[in-house]
Amino acid sequence: MMSKQIIHTESAPKAIGPYSQAVKMDNMLFTSGQLGIDPSTGSLGACIQCQAHNAMKNIGAILKEAGMDYSNIIKTTIFVADLKDFSTVNTVYASYFEGDYPARSCVQVAALPLGGLVEIECIASL
Repeated sequence: MMSKQIIHTESAPKAIGPYSQAVKMDNMLFTSGQLGIDPSTGSLGACIQCQAHNAMKNIGAILKEAGMDYSNIIKTTIFVADLKDFSTVNTVYASYFEGDYPARSCVQVAALPLGGLVEIECIASL
């Protein structure tokens, strides 16, 4: 039987709606999209680079709570409000990995919650 576990950490922003930060099913972890919110202030970062770092740090905190790290990520999806920010987000994103990168999609969206500039979600596996 598969075991479902809700993952929550105070080191990442609280959900802003009826969802969990992440759900772990056996050895798989599915995170909700992480905006570029600084969990200590509850505010979005001031620029795209700040928000991208915050989103990746929030993912890192969730991974840690689940007993994982960035090396466990197998797939990410990045949502950007403006595809002109793709290069900046790419540079920040790449800095969180060593060697092999996860599979990834990146799409421009009409808008993100709270006026965010970037949102990142991932799937990880032990």
